[in-house]
Amino acid sequence: MDKELQIIIKKCVKNDRKGQRELYTLLSPVLYGICLKYMKNKTEADDVFQDAFIILFQKINQYKFEGSFEGWAKRIFVNEALEVLRKKQRRLHVAIENSNLNNSVEDKIEEPCLMVSHDKLLKHIQQLPDNYRMIFNLYVFEGYSHKAIANKLNMAAGTSKSLLSRAKSMLRTKINEELNKNAS
Repeated sequence: MDKELQIIIKKCVKNDRKGQRELYTLLSPVLYGICLKYMKNKTEADDVFQDAFIILFQKINQYKFEGSFEGWAKRIFVNEALEVLRKKQRRLHVAIENSNLNNSVEDKIEEPCLMVSHDKLLKHIQQLPDNYRMIFNLYVFEGYSHKAIANKLNMAAGTSKSLLSRAKSMLRTKINEELNKNAS
């Protein structure tokens, strides 16, 4: 970790507003990107972003200056996004489907996804149902295994695999439709 970041973090531990502003400016592009990936729209992403930064500043004294600070901060933002989605699911009484589908799951993002711009891919990801979007983001962008996702979200690993497969299928369909429309 560079010396400048250590100084900024120490300022934040002391509730120094200038230090908090510096940290916000430094990390906000990366952390806001996380919020956009997990939430359905910009408004929801803005809310999670604000709440997660408040949590980050409240917990910054718990950072031990070991490992990546950015990684530590990202976990706070991912966890806040997941918590918001869990609460939303409870309010809507949406149950996660428990499926025995044995679909094979390809690694990471598939070729059609690589043929669209980052902004369009993000738009398509945001349009996924909440469960699909959570699993997709945790697996593809955060690098969680299905077992880790299952533990984190209290579901079977097979359910995680199934939801990822369905999310990828939905993305593939949306992207192929867009590519076909643009080819016409």
